[in-house]
Amino acid sequence: MMTKKFGFTLAEVLITLGIIGVVAAMTIPTLISNTNSAKFKSQYKKTLSTLNQAALMGTAQYDLDYASLTTECNTTTGGTEKPDVTASMCALINGTLSGATFHGVVTNMKIPGSTAAYAIQSAPSGVPKETMYAYQLADGSVVAFDPGLKSCTLAPGDPITGLADTCQGFIDVNGPTLPNKEVACGGGGTTAKASTVGDCIVRNNAADMGDIFPVVFHDGTVEPITNAARYVLNQSK
Repeated sequence: MMTKKFGFTLAEVLITLGIIGVVAAMTIPTLISNTNSAKFKSQYKKTLSTLNQAALMGTAQYDLDYASLTTECNTTTGGTEKPDVTASMCALINGTLSGATFHGVVTNMKIPGSTAAYAIQSAPSGVPKETMYAYQLADGSVVAFDPGLKSCTLAPGDPITGLADTCQGFIDVNGPTLPNKEVACGGGGTTAKASTVGDCIVRNNAADMGDIFPVVFHDGTVEPITNAARYVLNQSK
């Protein structure tokens, strides 16, 4: 008696593997991009909340918020400034955010796994980032701000575009880890300093979504200062 054996030929197996490879090559980058975008959005919202809570705590404990700062951080001793002694941004963070580490200027940080200094593909809002001071929070995110940040107050109804450049900074949601790229408008509109989103669209791809979000500090609030950063915040609520 003869027994028939059923199976796939080598050609059929190779063709199937080829199709799987093509589909994977088409879908995996999109999946990774969407995953990173979701992670960046979530951490961005969390860090904004942390900074706003810091202002509330500073007001309650030390009568100190972003509007009542009167002193610039010291680039060497900023990490030890105390809010009951010095009315600086460094003192406010030191007194309200446990586990935050002061690095001085942002270029003092290194990209993980490299000896290269921390660098950003595009300067947030056109403000030079090399002179900004940076704190790395306990969760790894970086908060950077202009060393001259003080007296940042905004009258009700006034646009945030009226605030001085010294009130600006940025959040890097995953710290010095790459891509170190500012979020940008892609599907229309411009990445500009504005108080409304306008026609800006930030797509979930590597070209638009970055890990850096420009912000502005004023009174007891930290909020996005570019169309792109504001769009992402609105979409992540």
